[in-house]
Amino acid sequence: MTPALSLHNITCTFVSRDAPGARYTAVRDVTLAVAPGEFVSVVGPTGCGKSTLLNVAAGLLAPSAGSVHVFGEPLAGINTRAGYMFQSEALMPWRTALDNVIAGLQFRGVPDAEARRQGEEWLKRVGLGGFGDRYPHQLSGGMRKRTSLAQTLVLDPDIILMDEPFSALDIQTRQLMENEVLELWAAKRKAVLFITHDLDEAIAMSDRVVVLSAGPASHPIGEFTIDLPRPRDVAEVRVAPRFIELHKAIWGVLREEVLKGYEQQKRAA
Repeated sequence: MTPALSLHNITCTFVSRDAPGARYTAVRDVTLAVAPGEFVSVVGPTGCGKSTLLNVAAGLLAPSAGSVHVFGEPLAGINTRAGYMFQSEALMPWRTALDNVIAGLQFRGVPDAEARRQGEEWLKRVGLGGFGDRYPHQLSGGMRKRTSLAQTLVLDPDIILMDEPFSALDIQTRQLMENEVLELWAAKRKAVLFITHDLDEAIAMSDRVVVLSAGPASHPIGEFTIDLPRPRDVAEVRVAPRFIELHKAIWGVLREEVLKGYEQQKRAA
């Protein structure tokens, strides 16, 4: 089967901000593929280049070396078959929730009446029916994340890129959002590349978890198939014996890299 998204030998090198003339390699020789309908999470220490890889997959960053293919075709420019849900707020404060959701449809030239119909339908799907006239400052953090989710999914992307989308939420709201994402994903089974610091979250949601080493020059050091049955409730699955086994195995690979990353941050500070 042709992967929905394929990153082959990706290396990203940048000019160092700390040493003029020097260069910094964020990720080196990273190869990663996501099959159609597969949910893949990438975990690793802070600063290991997880978001860099997601930006490469989105076409927002050209790699220094390597190639990206989308359904077998080389990626040139923006990945138009992907939707990107950012870690930080991406809502326009001057637009209502509905107007934020339909912004992408409007940019595509969808007639306003049809865009609003689809936007209202997606607001209902994420539990925000009746809140379309609210502005972002009138919504809670969880409601803003639901709006961002609807904004991404209304475009019906074949690939969904998610960069720690729930990291700022409280644990209860986070688990509700995780379950909502899994339910929406199960309905259409789009390819998902999910970036997270939270190993529990990665295991609870994914079909496969890829572990990156600490930077610089981060690279995959482990890959684990998550053979927990679906559908899953992210709170309930965390007490399953198999979940605990998987957590122990992945943490055994990840722990030393997290410690390395922590030491690097202390030295930098």
